[in-house]
Order: sequence, then structure tokens, then C-alpha cells
Amino acid sequence: QLQLVESGGGLVQPGGSLRLSCTASGFNLEDYSIGWFRQAPGKRREGVSCISSSPTTTYYASSVKGRFTISRDNAKSTVYLQMNGLKPEDTAVYYCAANVLQAGVCPQLVRAHWGQGTQVIVSS
Repeated sequence: QLQLVESGGGLVQPGGSLRLSCTASGFNLEDYSIGWFRQAPGKRREGVSCISSSPTTTYYASSVKGRFTISRDNAKSTVYLQMNGLKPEDTAVYYCAANVLQAGVCPQLVRAHWGQGTQVIVSS
């Protein structure tokens, strides 16, 4: 059974850091494009960052470029999102999605596999 599990969310002060993990089971992660998406209360879901299957390329939304870093460890079947310089506007539930089909760098969202999400709260 194909499954994605996010972890690493929590409460952090502005300027702080968190590292989110998206761990896959039931499929070979290296064949998939993985994307991180987030949704804040009352807002639409937005793409944050993506990493393609080989050859690896990355994408960042302009709002997080320079602060967030996406990486993958295929041996651990895990994709990471290192988030530095967090701002209150980064507060959201963060989801990872996977698809063997890509739309550019990111996974196609139609028939993508999704995790359950992890909450990130940036507040003093």
C-alpha cells in the first residue's frame, strides 16, 4: 500500500527553523516527483517546493525562495523540507504529494498520492 507520512511540524518563533520529513512506503520514491504544499485557514492550497525524479531539479515558490530547501534521500525513502527564517505567514498545514507523472518539476496533482499533513505554527 502506497503511503506518505509527514512529520516535523510544530510551534516555532519567528525567525526559527523546522525540518519537515515526508517518508514514503509501498513505492520506490526515486521514481517519483515530490511536492510540498501548504494550506492556511481560509486560504487556498499553494505549492511551496518540489523536487523531481532523476535528474533532480527543484522548484521554490517566490515566498519561500532563499529560506526553504528541499532535498531527498532515496535510500531512506524520505524528502525533506528545511525551513529557515520562518515567518508568521508560513503558518499552515503542510502536505507532501507524490506522482510518477510530473508537471515541470512538480508532481501532477491529478491522481497524486498525498500525506495526512503536519501543522506548522509560527508565532511568538
